Amino acid sequence: MANSRKLRSNTILEQVESVLHWQVTRTDHLVVGLSGGVDSVVLLHLLKTLAGAMAFRLSAVHVEHGISPYAAQWSDFCQEQCNALGVPLQIFRLQVKKAPQVSLEAAARQARYQVFERIEADYIVLAHHQDDQVETVLLQLLRGAGVKGLGGMPHVRKLAATSNVRLLRPLLDVSRETIVQYARQYHLDWVTDESNDDTAFNRNFLRHAVLPLLAQRFPAYRETCSRASRHLGEAAHLLDELAEIDGKCVMTAGNIHLENLHKLSFSRAKNLLRYVFSQRNVIQPSTVKLEEILRQLLSAGSDTKLHLVFGETEIRCFKGLVRIQSKQEQPEIKAPFVWHGEHHWVLESLGGAIECTQQESAGINPAKLSEAPVTIRLRTGGERFQPDCKRPRRSLKKILQEAALPPWERDTLPLLFSGEQLVWVPGIGVDCTFQAPPGEYGLMLTWRPNKNL
Repeated sequence: MANSRKLRSNTILEQVESVLHWQVTRTDHLVVGLSGGVDSVVLLHLLKTLAGAMAFRLSAVHVEHGISPYAAQWSDFCQEQCNALGVPLQIFRLQVKKAPQVSLEAAARQARYQVFERIEADYIVLAHHQDDQVETVLLQLLRGAGVKGLGGMPHVRKLAATSNVRLLRPLLDVSRETIVQYARQYHLDWVTDESNDDTAFNRNFLRHAVLPLLAQRFPAYRETCSRASRHLGEAAHLLDELAEIDGKCVMTAGNIHLENLHKLSFSRAKNLLRYVFSQRNVIQPSTVKLEEILRQLLSAGSDTKLHLVFGETEIRCFKGLVRIQSKQEQPEIKAPFVWHGEHHWVLESLGGAIECTQQESAGINPAKLSEAPVTIRLRTGGERFQPDCKRPRRSLKKILQEAALPPWERDTLPLLFSGEQLVWVPGIGVDCTFQAPPGEYGLMLTWRPNKNL
């Protein structure tokens, strides 16, 4: 029996090492997604075993979702495990809430991946294994998923379209049984999520009620399902390549041209939308919802002000362009923000920050600015502005319209006032009265909103 366990542990180590040799180069930084469960604990142990010889840098991240009453204990456990192995650990504490039309599990996953995007790494390494893959494929099949869903989880993929960080799953060809045997052989400790036994969750129902029965008749179902998912994954990859080709013809700077979208067949247009959502880590809408979104887009004219919302994502149309972004809440300023000359001024409730630098013969005249209290306000209507000294003072509303700023962004701009005089409008400029004289240094302000999707 001991020899059998030893053989299995060597096999899992060799499998992980093989995947790493194929993907990872020396000095790469690998960050393990550590939940504290047996899968991630084993993955951490395996990577720690290989880190020295393969010369990659290893650390870990734990996301405390705030859902389980034992969440704080799991965080402490992960910290103890990393301390014992000498592996640096980052802990992120969240309060995940269920969003409309989105399950709590999906919301937690989205929040977790948003954390991953904030981590500096070459690879985020996750402990999904062969049984997870089978469960994922079966769940997708029962939901009526398409090729991409039935392709399951890839061994490696980009975390996001604009990111160089990749997600790596080196245990996808390893069974849960092998992982548990490895943990027991090396006397590893782990925590157990009490919700894993709740068969009210579909994944748990499959795991505890369906798959054991399936194994009696089809003992090799793990391998065959995994093979099928790889075939479908290849087909999904081809569909992504098609979407990339279509995107070059239909999109500019991440926005979709409605006129060009009409040139695609309905199926290719759906495929493009799915691809764009996946590249931006958006929780995919149902097929019915996706088709309804596409129908509304295709029926919209160039002057249509369309606004669609699903989950935490919104789609807006302006001047024939479709923008997909995080759902925006209308900002408010309960009390005026008073500026005291900060170089980096965070306006949390407005979702961004103002940066201030100095530049000769440009920007705001600091002497003129100091004549009255300096505050930030939102547009209320009736403001007048003169960014060009050769043109008369005009309505700010008209200026913003001429600048082709989408309507939903016009009321969210942080406007800088000196007393009751409008001084600066992001993206437009500085009022003529407050512009720095030639040869003198002025204050250059830049509004940096938090990144959306």
